[in-house]
Amino acid sequence: MASVYKSMSNGRHADDSSEDGDDDVPKRTTQRVLILTSRGVTYRYNIYYLPYSNANTKPPSHRHLLNDLYALLPHSRKDAKLDTKSKLHHLNELADLYNTNNVLFFEARKGQDLYVWISKPPNGPTVKFHLHNLHTMSELHFPGNCLKGSRPVLSFDARFDTQPHLKLVRELLTHVFAVPKGARKTKPFVDHVMSFTYTDNKVWIRCYQIAETETSRKEQEESELPVNGRTTATVRSTSSKDTKLSLTEIGPRFVLTPIVILEGSFGGPVIYENKEFISPNQIRAELRLKRASKYARRSDAMSSGRVKKKELGLRSGEGRRRREGDELDDRVVFA
Repeated sequence: MASVYKSMSNGRHADDSSEDGDDDVPKRTTQRVLILTSRGVTYRYNIYYLPYSNANTKPPSHRHLLNDLYALLPHSRKDAKLDTKSKLHHLNELADLYNTNNVLFFEARKGQDLYVWISKPPNGPTVKFHLHNLHTMSELHFPGNCLKGSRPVLSFDARFDTQPHLKLVRELLTHVFAVPKGARKTKPFVDHVMSFTYTDNKVWIRCYQIAETETSRKEQEESELPVNGRTTATVRSTSSKDTKLSLTEIGPRFVLTPIVILEGSFGGPVIYENKEFISPNQIRAELRLKRASKYARRSDAMSSGRVKKKELGLRSGEGRRRREGDELDDRVVFA
């Protein structure tokens, strides 16, 4: 009841201010994200990840990625696993129940394939990605670190402005990963950067820490030396001390391949489809057929070799070295 009273009071105050003619008050847009997974996500490492990968490679855990994103997004809400994989429209009811306007759903298939759904309930749109090349924070032991609850700086590639579906993908990623100012569990600091790069029809996501260090006197003198007739400028902070900014990766890192964009929330007509996407199931099936055809060719070569040796009489007890009626035939000589 307290939350209902607070929302109603905020709406009444907003209406009063609009009636008085005070239109300069900015409207506060709050983005809240619901993060959950389906049944079948991996927790421990499995050496049999893909048939075309090395047996020694260990794929990262899907649940570790969920925990990393939950730590990076203080305005998110984590829920239990969803029991169904076909009736995804139930996620709209969960979003309404938790009072969230963004849904980040991880769908696991066959214990090794991971698909990501980003939706704006209740009206949509919805984007489905295939997540691969995943490396969590604890897997590669990234040296960087950031304050928990801090806000990130989102850096998008210029290619997101070239096509309409990429603009939509950028907008959805902004609503999910951009921590709004004043959200719950947030701190008034901006100390990391999330980079989104679109290359090879894939979205490459990286996270970096903004490291600020004071430069020594010797480095300042070297930076002020002319290089090719020009002097290099140094970055100065508000405390009038020369500082040096650098980026250190903190993880996680992963790649998203857009598959399909739906008009509604987890449903509706298809407004974009990636024709170049090949499912990992088809890749594994083609690799199995390739290995099977290689074995079949080797088996056929061995069987044809046996037939030739039998016809030439090179195998003991098989074939005929002489024609019938020949005087030197073994059956004639030893009769």
